[in-house]
Parts: sequence; structure tokens; C-alpha cells
Amino acid sequence: TFLGLLMIPSIYWLMPSRYNIMWNSILLTLHKEFKTLLGPSGHNGSTFIFISLFSLILFNNFMGLFPYIFTSTSHLTLTLSLALPLWLCFMLYGWINHTQHMFAHLVPQGTPAILMPFMVCIETISNIIRPGTLAVRLTANMIAGHLLLTLLGNTGSSMSYMLMTFLLMAQIALLVLESAVAMIQSYVFAVLSTLY
Repeated sequence: TFLGLLMIPSIYWLMPSRYNIMWNSILLTLHKEFKTLLGPSGHNGSTFIFISLFSLILFNNFMGLFPYIFTSTSHLTLTLSLALPLWLCFMLYGWINHTQHMFAHLVPQGTPAILMPFMVCIETISNIIRPGTLAVRLTANMIAGHLLLTLLGNTGSSMSYMLMTFLLMAQIALLVLESAVAMIQSYVFAVLSTLY
């Protein structure tokens, strides 16, 4: 959070910094992306929810890559409290305003009459587990990467210098991979929230 506060004053500068220009272009690209995903029926300004969500998760993921900083996104409490209310709002909004459309979604086109009751059950279950899958995906990815880094780091004390160089190279490669995962996961979370 403190790092975020350090970066805020750059907004008030007369000339935007390179960092600011880059971040704004990222946000603009995301805005366009979410606008196409939401379609013409999307309300004005609804993309900002998802951009904020993306920024929050990205920030938390990156904070977790620094040593001795706790990764809040590796806990289901945070990821579920992000995914559940969003999903619940979409469900309520959909069922209240587009009831016909929501019922149509329960049975895919071209389903044989015999399979229809089963399809409704399957679609309902898949609808209900969506926030869970969203939350667990983010949590599992964060935990897996950090666990790998920790386990490799703990073996270093009992190694020879020759193996230590390989370990260091592996750690750096893993750290780069983790940063990529941090970005990809925040993007995936935001995009799937729009699609659900």
C-alpha cells in the first residue's frame, strides 16, 4: 500500500512521467478490451470496475514477489471476497432485468428434448461454481509459484558453489515466470469476471 502512495504524486506532475504514460496506455488498452467484451449493452463506466479490479490484483501479486511481504492474493479470503459479490451482482442483475435471456442460457441451442433436464442441472451447477473457480485459480497460481521459490531457496544452504550458480539461475528464471503469472492472472480474473 505504501508503494502505491509513493506512486500517486506523479499524477499531479505537469508533465507525465514515462511510468505514467505506460500505465495510462495499459489502462486505455484494457478499457477498449473490456468495452468490446461487454458489448453495446454495457453501461457507461462499467469497464472501470474491471480496470480497478485488474489494478488491485496486479498490485497485490507484485507486492508478493518482494521478499518478506505477504501475498494477500494467495488467500481464498481475498479472492473469494472479490469474486463472490461480483458474480452475485451479475446474477441478480441478469435474473431481474433479463429473465428470458437467463433461462435461454440454461439450455444450449440444439439440445435434444431428452437431455434438456440434465443440461439445466449441469448449466446451473457450472453457474454456481464460477466464483469458486475464479478465486481458486488465482489463489492456486499464487501459492504454487511462491512455494516453488521458497522450496528452492531453502535448499541453497546445503549446496556446493557449483550447484549454487544453477540454483540462482533457476531462481531468477522462476522469478521472471512469477512476474508474468502475476500479470496474466490479474488479466484473466478481470476478463473472466466480465464474461461471467
